[in-house]
Amino acid sequence: MGQLVAIVGRPNVGKSTLFNRLTRTRTAIVDDTAGTTRDRQYGKVDWNGKEFSIVDTGGWVVNSEDIFESEINKQVNLAIEQADEILFVVDAMNGVTDLDDHVAEILRKSRKPVILVANKVDSNDWLYNVPEFYSLGLGEPFPVSAVSGYGTGDLLDEVVKKLPEKEDDGEQLDDIPKFAIVGRPNAGKSSIINAFIGEDRHIVTDIAGTTRDSIYTRYDKFGFDFYLVDTAGIRKKAKVNEDIEYYSVIRSIRAIEASDVCILMIDATRGIEAQDANIFSLIAKNKKGLVVCVNKWDLVEDKSQDAIKAMEKAIRDKFAPFTDFPIIFGSALTKQRIYKVLETAVHVFENRKRVVPTHQLNTVMQEEIAAYPPPANKGKYVKIKYITMLKGAPVPTFIFFCNLPQWVKEPYRRYLENKIRDHWDFTGTPINVFMREK
Repeated sequence: MGQLVAIVGRPNVGKSTLFNRLTRTRTAIVDDTAGTTRDRQYGKVDWNGKEFSIVDTGGWVVNSEDIFESEINKQVNLAIEQADEILFVVDAMNGVTDLDDHVAEILRKSRKPVILVANKVDSNDWLYNVPEFYSLGLGEPFPVSAVSGYGTGDLLDEVVKKLPEKEDDGEQLDDIPKFAIVGRPNAGKSSIINAFIGEDRHIVTDIAGTTRDSIYTRYDKFGFDFYLVDTAGIRKKAKVNEDIEYYSVIRSIRAIEASDVCILMIDATRGIEAQDANIFSLIAKNKKGLVVCVNKWDLVEDKSQDAIKAMEKAIRDKFAPFTDFPIIFGSALTKQRIYKVLETAVHVFENRKRVVPTHQLNTVMQEEIAAYPPPANKGKYVKIKYITMLKGAPVPTFIFFCNLPQWVKEPYRRYLENKIRDHWDFTGTPINVFMREK
């Protein structure tokens, strides 16, 4: 099970800048205007060998102070419900505000680990303002500058120290596929789960889970044997009046991290939307297998082959550069092709476990390399001498040993990946290609 850290705080305290700093990306849009963040941002943080997911709770439009306060209340409540740890960001330049007090009051009542982050300490002068935040009753404030990176190393040390230990899901789960049903709201996730389970509920066994953690549901009929990775919130109305997009993303993080293969539900009546791409990026970042199920196909008027090809092209274009994944058109309501979805998910799981013998790998790939060798750089030629597949890796991982690995750029690594996929079936699963010095 992965671990989730949520960033909360009033607008314009630098949450998105801190998110970019911690994830080492420029994903979140940063601007001085309060409420700039409209789409929820999420990413992975790797600090000293420890990895966790992080989500930015920005994303509301401010029309008045009342709306302002109610939206913050929604975001903080969702973060408390779902996150393992919370970063409460305040502005060292402006000091404590009424909204900071409001958020702090909610956080003090929670049982979640909270780290108080005093941001915008862009010079030593602002350090004198930091002690003011002790009044929030959340312990020692950590002075940082998300812009320059000052203090973020110490902050990450504290984040990692306070994260709860990962739960052991048990050895009995290791060899059985774990499939997560994910997608934006109203795409048909609950419908397909109900269609899978049907009326014979005696075959369903809840292995583990709480209201905020993933639940493993054993499914063992029609020759299948796997776990459906679900979260309690998918079949239970939230107690808070949540922002539905943010709620679906934060639930998806939980389900995706606990799975081997993700079944991404897309609503055929609405086509590809931004939220579909957002959830796909979660799957890609976590290196999980993928099956795309275009649901509600029974409601589409044009079911011709041309319409199917157009939809497939739109999906692959949206999810590029990873395009080697199966797409199935069906209906959870009529149960059209839903068992094909399960068969395909099992096949993708098997592809993740596929091992290519070293001698076969070298024989085939050396021919492809000879046909199209790596481009020369500054008169130096890259010679790939040996190829092997890393054993025990969570996803198929190939190591190419060569004399100048630093000169092999992304386009050529993509060429090698494509050739591997041409010769062996890795449909639906990401693969890693690494260059190492021989």
